[in-house]
Amino acid sequence: MTTIPRRPAVAAALTAALTAGAATLAGPASAAPLPAQAQHTRIPFTAATATQQADGSFSLTWTAPGVRKVTVYAGTDRDRVAHRVPVARGNGSATVTVKGLAAADRWYFDLVPDRGEALTVADRSLHLASAPNFRDEGGYRTADGHWVKLGVVYRSDDLGRLTDTDLAELRRLGIRTVFDLRTPAERTAAPDKVPAGATVVAANVLGVADTGAFNVTTPQAAVRAMVDAERTMVSADSAKAAYRSVLDAVGEGRGAVLFHCTAGKDRTGWAGATLLTALGVPRGTVEADYLASNTYRAEANAAVLAKLPPAYQAVYKPLLDVRPEYLNAGFDQVAADFGSFDAYLDKGLHQDRRDLRDLRRDLLVG
Repeated sequence: MTTIPRRPAVAAALTAALTAGAATLAGPASAAPLPAQAQHTRIPFTAATATQQADGSFSLTWTAPGVRKVTVYAGTDRDRVAHRVPVARGNGSATVTVKGLAAADRWYFDLVPDRGEALTVADRSLHLASAPNFRDEGGYRTADGHWVKLGVVYRSDDLGRLTDTDLAELRRLGIRTVFDLRTPAERTAAPDKVPAGATVVAANVLGVADTGAFNVTTPQAAVRAMVDAERTMVSADSAKAAYRSVLDAVGEGRGAVLFHCTAGKDRTGWAGATLLTALGVPRGTVEADYLASNTYRAEANAAVLAKLPPAYQAVYKPLLDVRPEYLNAGFDQVAADFGSFDAYLDKGLHQDRRDLRDLRRDLLVG
């Protein structure tokens, strides 16, 4: 049996991790309603995930009320999963394990129900040792039953350590535009490596803010600093311009889009939260995606804390984390500045109803 090797995570430098902590982001509150004609989904799945295990196998879990049988097919191309030989079967609510797949950049799985349309799922993580927080923003269900397409929008931490093998993989995945949300100083200190043919867009979220200015001596002060940084992700003119450029590019449909900062958790987290909310993904799901950085960066963050004296570890841990209160501060700032998330999209990011309709048309299925 050939299995897919799981690449180990790598530790981030202390300065990079603390710099990333300064650029904390916020989260959304509500999404504009979908057009009336989009209210009826044809995909019966209400939940579905694919997770690659350490031994290279995949665990697939789904729930599809009213469905009696689901057949699973596997393929390495998101748009052309081969419906010939099934790799697993289950009923309307099941967990199955798929083993023996050959090494590939990425495996996609079509869940084909006996009634309704198929759903494609994949492990969101690309398992890049050089960028452990590199993942897909697709595969989430909206409040009205649609699903965000996989393989269209990616988010990541620092790209400066990508290997030639990683870059070749990203090129094969069709990444054409890379938004660097960092400051000029960060970009100079750790230049991006990007796949051949990709266009890099400098979208400095923080403007003239100093990402290293953390004069904190207690855990409580560190949390307050992160909360304040979350609010900045909503209110700063530089942030609004940066996130507007990301949404504009995603809506153009010119190949896959990647946005990133240093740790891929704060500035990048707000970009992801904004996009998912604009697509109609529920608040709880948006928060779960935001908090997932704690899991993907767990090894790197532990390595950072291990380098610090014990007395300082509790002080710096809030700077490395993402926490619900950080995201909630962003929601609060949206309400304070704009009254609603819909108004934030419209007045703050210049995404009118036509822009949102086009965005949903291009990124949602079902």
